[in-house]
Amino acid sequence: MPERSSSILSVSSEITPLRRVLIHSPDSGLGKVVPSMAQDWLFEDIIHLDTIRRKEYDYFVKVLMYFLDRERIQGRLEEIDSLVANRAFYKPGAEGFHRSDKVLELQEMLQDVLADAYIRDRLLASVCAIEGCAYSLQQSMQGLSPESLAQTFITGTRDDQRMIFPPLPNLIFTRDIGIVINQHILLNRPARKARYREALLMKYIFFNHPVFAHSRDKILEIPDTLQHFLLPLDSDEARVTLEGGDVMVVAPQHVLIGVSERTSIDAARQAIMMLFERGIVEKATLVQIPKKREYMHIDTLFTQVKRNVWVMLGHFSRNPGRQEFPGLLSSSPFDKRKEDPLRILQFHRNAPSQPLSFEHLEDLLDDISRNDLGAREETMFICSGNNEFPFDAREQWTDSCNLLALREGVVLGYDRNDKTIEAFRQNGFHTIGVQELINQFEAGTLDPDHVRDTLILMPSAELSRARGGFHCMSMPLYRDHF
Repeated sequence: MPERSSSILSVSSEITPLRRVLIHSPDSGLGKVVPSMAQDWLFEDIIHLDTIRRKEYDYFVKVLMYFLDRERIQGRLEEIDSLVANRAFYKPGAEGFHRSDKVLELQEMLQDVLADAYIRDRLLASVCAIEGCAYSLQQSMQGLSPESLAQTFITGTRDDQRMIFPPLPNLIFTRDIGIVINQHILLNRPARKARYREALLMKYIFFNHPVFAHSRDKILEIPDTLQHFLLPLDSDEARVTLEGGDVMVVAPQHVLIGVSERTSIDAARQAIMMLFERGIVEKATLVQIPKKREYMHIDTLFTQVKRNVWVMLGHFSRNPGRQEFPGLLSSSPFDKRKEDPLRILQFHRNAPSQPLSFEHLEDLLDDISRNDLGAREETMFICSGNNEFPFDAREQWTDSCNLLALREGVVLGYDRNDKTIEAFRQNGFHTIGVQELINQFEAGTLDPDHVRDTLILMPSAELSRARGGFHCMSMPLYRDHF
């Protein structure tokens, strides 16, 4: 199994410089999503695979490389892109794949783990069990190479192009499969059956890959509700579910956990108790949002840009604005907060039975900026769609609030969210298309270390239709400390 340069995990912030991250490039399984199964597989639409790879996601890999592992790409871009026919640099399993130890690829890590025959046999049996495979099919896969078996587990398709499992189109959203909290890893418990195999694959990676060798005693798993199997299958009490999009490490001693369509109240409660019992954090804030598809996780409603800057959906702000509707409602302003309440409770390790409540999301975020992070400037809120209806809702749907900070003030977002981009500019941020930025890096006219207060605009025609932004598509493994 190839060695990687470091096994240290540490994430205690959303905005300090990102040094190591786990991603998964769009695989052929995305190209097999059919309309009749799209919603079961948590997709709203079918996506054009070649476009999402070459014209969109590959730029994500490029920009991560320039910021995290520059030596592997600087000065080589013309050579790398000349191999456009097979995309070897970007394609896991290809001979020319980058194999970065800073920008880690999930499929490559799975291949590494499957090189161990004992682990391979156990994982194959486990996958076949949850997928209900015939024993003869399981036996037929025992001779596959680690590369072929990893691809089969992820895409559902064998070398002979026979499709034997459903694809895992959501695997590009690596944030959801686990989250690093300080030096610990909190494993997810997916809310939908479509993601069960993802959780199993990641469990084997976390417990067996060298990158996580020093963290195996720091992996946190949330158990099911006691005697859950006696409860009705559709009972909320029977479901203990948690996804990483509902977990934010906003300060070294403070974690936010959302209760949402994908994360249950019992899972949030158990996670908070576990974090407190092990002394991992001193403060945990529970953010309960409406269980609606358009919200999904808390990171679809807000993410952090700087110590004192947040992007959020104004729908949940203190002053959501008056929105006039035509016809019957034209004379009555419609207050969305009454329709979609937000509940916030903050628990302290030394007094868990005496939670502090926040009435508004801004109050919580302002408290984090001032009291957890020591921001001296006034807390600034940049709203989705510049808080104008209907652009606020439209652009939140295409992940205007789901931004990934490469370092404080430097974030990745979709280029289609025009009104949100306008709001960033109005608040003093520079905006630049990723191609122009990369050209400047290659020409040496701009150093990634010198980029400040910038929203990097990423191509988004197909990626945004997958219903996840760059916060969703990244699992930070190491960030610098404050």
